Amino acid sequence: MDIQQPVPKISLDVLRQEIKKEYTNVALDPNKGYHFHTGRRLANLLGYEEALYADLPESNIASFAGTGNPFSVGSINPGETVVDIGSGAGFDSLIASRLAGSSGRVIGFDMTAEMLKKAQAGAAAMGASNVEFREGLAESLPLSDNFADVVISNGVLNLTLDKTETLREWFRILKPGGRLQVGDILVERELPADALDDISLWTG
Repeated sequence: MDIQQPVPKISLDVLRQEIKKEYTNVALDPNKGYHFHTGRRLANLLGYEEALYADLPESNIASFAGTGNPFSVGSINPGETVVDIGSGAGFDSLIASRLAGSSGRVIGFDMTAEMLKKAQAGAAAMGASNVEFREGLAESLPLSDNFADVVISNGVLNLTLDKTETLREWFRILKPGGRLQVGDILVERELPADALDDISLWTG
């Protein structure tokens, strides 16, 4: 069954440029102040157990800008393969790498260069050899079918224009019986057209 969704009058290329601009700023200047929370305060608001991120480098914690807690709907088991879509500064990926252990694997995808650099630096500082960060788009992942035991994502689905196709892509890379653990924003009322077409509301 096809699910119909409103189509905003926004260019995908322009949207991606604006998202990159916003999250480059979050990577470089996490304490600047944004229309969304960041860092430790946000992690506490979203109910993360501090033990999950206590050994993460402070710079990776500071640029955390998620909207939920993908670990609240299920843990990561040792040996599992995890894909983090829109991994940002690596906060969730680095947590997942600890939970998956040396026999597991974590791949984080992001399209913002400064976030990728920050995530890679954090993994190196932690000596986390089971996690890697690659450039990639949420709607088109360079992975084979049935790749991951778990797909996690945090505040990324709401940044995509075609959520139905994006979710199809995420399910494509999941193994049969795999798990999708997403933290995101849910709007319960229909948005007016002018809000759908306001690009500033799409970038965070």
